[in-house]
Amino acid sequence: MAETASKKKSETVAAKAPKTGGEQRPRLLLMDGHSLAYRAFFALPAENFTTATGQPTNAIYGFASMLANTLRDEAPTHFAVAFDVSRKTWRSQEFPDYKANRSKTPDEFKGQVELIGEMLDAMHAVRFAVDGYEADDVIATLATQAEAAGFEVLIVTGDRDSFQLITDHVTVLYPTKGVSELTRFTPEKVAEKYGLTPSQYPDFAALRGDPSDNLPGIPGVGEKTAAKWINQFGSFADLVERAEEVKGKAGQNFRDHLEAVKLNRRLTEMVRDVELPKTVADLERAPYDRTALAMVLDTLEIRNPSLRERLLAVDPGAEEAEQTPVAPGVELDGAVLARRAGPVAGRARQGGPRRRHGRHLAARFGHGHRGRARRGRGSGRLVRPDGPGRGRRERVRDLDRRPRQAEGDAQRQGRHAGLPRARLVGGRRHHGHRPGRLPRQARPPLLRAGRALPGVPGP
Repeated sequence: MAETASKKKSETVAAKAPKTGGEQRPRLLLMDGHSLAYRAFFALPAENFTTATGQPTNAIYGFASMLANTLRDEAPTHFAVAFDVSRKTWRSQEFPDYKANRSKTPDEFKGQVELIGEMLDAMHAVRFAVDGYEADDVIATLATQAEAAGFEVLIVTGDRDSFQLITDHVTVLYPTKGVSELTRFTPEKVAEKYGLTPSQYPDFAALRGDPSDNLPGIPGVGEKTAAKWINQFGSFADLVERAEEVKGKAGQNFRDHLEAVKLNRRLTEMVRDVELPKTVADLERAPYDRTALAMVLDTLEIRNPSLRERLLAVDPGAEEAEQTPVAPGVELDGAVLARRAGPVAGRARQGGPRRRHGRHLAARFGHGHRGRARRGRGSGRLVRPDGPGRGRRERVRDLDRRPRQAEGDAQRQGRHAGLPRARLVGGRRHHGHRPGRLPRQARPPLLRAGRALPGVPGP
């Protein structure tokens, strides 16, 4: 298992660095939107992915997960997604029964493709949908143009007809287990699986037929026989010309269904010259609109932090977004307060039974003696450091805004006036511990970013 995983990883790494003449090629990733969304729909149960308003999101979630993983693993410089418009295409006009055997689109799937489109728009990803053509034809056109322009092309699709597009610089990533595993089909992989070259695949598919597209096969002729004939005669065209040389009952069946097989061959061939509104150069990846993406995910109630992190991690503008400065606030995690600011009160506790995971504001004074800590309990007031308005006292509420009672009064004690440290503590109450910096994970989230709390004036 470890050896297999290592081999797959090395193949992926090797594939990420395509070079020609010592220069790295730009990389175009093309995805078949409908094909992948439909696979995701059946891979994830709709009842587990539904919003409060009843909108299923299983196809959206599965598609987004595959998208994030593929962008991470393949690191494309250019990216686009192609969608089908409807089942009415040039193929259905030529063969009315084309895909006629397919069942009605499930109601739970309807509408999810449009929502996937909104997510892609927020990611500034280009998407195509052309009347009269399938997504396969759009992908074939872009792949052909990109390869001619010196690109390395990766195609993610669940349609095996795309194997005809495979070359030394065009690879098909075919889902083999739901939407979680992709098999990399190269010319060598096609030869290993079918004993054919990618250019021979449509000949092979025409003879075999395709039940999913309702394309009839030849009685008694399966994949092995179809591959044998193609290898024997070289191509479908040569096979048709020498049809009389095919022996046995299978040969007779081939001649009896010759016209149907010729139609299969025309329908299986992908169109490579579809007129598109954008060129390959227009598909370069751009930084996300993070606000719009968050709004889409929030509306769809996709709150899985892992998925969100994976999507944001592959944002071309991630580095710039992370470097955006945060507005300065008051640092409360151990800042030294001015001695002349006046008495600093002790710790305030939350009223009622003590909660194991509650958060409260506490002031720590002295040298950690237990008795002093008790005498130092105060009103929960915090003194601002030196600066405009110094000496002004502000009462700070608990982070979770739960009511609490002040405990003691440091002013009456008078022992700890002017001592320098005030500290925000998360978690349980502390007694007798020396002032010290809490582990980062123990500090409340707002403080990790160094942001001011509500009600606490800035410096």
